Amino acid sequence: MLDYIVVGLGLSGIAISRRLEERDKKFVVFEDNSQKSSLVAGGLFNPVILKRFTLAWNANEQMKIAIPFYKEMETLLQAKIVYPLAIYRKFFSAEEQNNWFEAADIPLLSEYLDTKLVKDINANIPSEFSFGRVRQTGVIDTDVLVKEYRNYLENNDKIQFERFDYNALQINEDSVSYNGISAKQIIFCEGFGMQYNSYFNYLPLRGNKGEYITIYSEELQLEEAVKSSVFIIPLGNNLYKVGATYNNQEKDPQPSKEAREELEKKIEKLITCKFEVVDQSAGIRPASKDRKPMLGRHPKYKNLYCCNGFGSRGVLISPMISEQLISFIEGDAQLPQEIDLQRFSKKHYPA
Repeated sequence: MLDYIVVGLGLSGIAISRRLEERDKKFVVFEDNSQKSSLVAGGLFNPVILKRFTLAWNANEQMKIAIPFYKEMETLLQAKIVYPLAIYRKFFSAEEQNNWFEAADIPLLSEYLDTKLVKDINANIPSEFSFGRVRQTGVIDTDVLVKEYRNYLENNDKIQFERFDYNALQINEDSVSYNGISAKQIIFCEGFGMQYNSYFNYLPLRGNKGEYITIYSEELQLEEAVKSSVFIIPLGNNLYKVGATYNNQEKDPQPSKEAREELEKKIEKLITCKFEVVDQSAGIRPASKDRKPMLGRHPKYKNLYCCNGFGSRGVLISPMISEQLISFIEGDAQLPQEIDLQRFSKKHYPA
């Protein structure tokens, strides 16, 4: 008998699977490639919300856990995943500059916000009011991470590439069974695909569609990430990722003409040189109504668990959350109430 079945291998499923490996647990992953939010993610790790210059939820703790986690994954997979990258916030007014300085005086933010403003970072990105630099930032190559970890699991016979059939799941007193596979526990890490999960679709999961375009520009020659009305992230070879959109209404995972036009207009206002759109990608971010992760034990079936609701910050959140969930399942610690899915059970779980 296995210890665990894991359903889904985006950022959540990868982190959960790795935590199980660290504990020498026997598991198998089911992955059908239906969810693309991890693959199309911008991959930036950035502890600061740059719209309001505030620290993201639990960002300090997440940073301490996430960066070592991804560096360990580099060693495991023998692949480059972590890329330090400066992020510069373009200011639009003297008031924004003042807000930046005020935020930099807050102890938790002071280590991240550089108070030495930069007048020019690139000839093709002018700013009348300079730029502020965020420290300790970078990019996780989520495309390489997902593909290489899938290959790693496949080489170790720990993954099956098929759609999970909820109707075939048998729940026993101390185990679950699925198509001849028995395990003590099952963890669903399905992202927005959880809407089809008959066991956990009672949870108030909200989809947030995000889209990016990739542009090509020989003139730009940008080596830093820049945040304005959009992010622009250098990819190398004169390619840049631009995004992202946030659409709470649209749930079609395919790229849209409207999002492309929106991003093109915004990048035209940010840079003064010529560019060409060469690619577009889209995915549905899974988010909860209170914008905190949803994880924990099913209110009725004690062998069923969920790990979901990371929104747009899955790169930073997943290493910490996965550690908390596995510690909870293995009896080492309790889940913090603010992320325990039981906070929704009274109101949303059918009696």
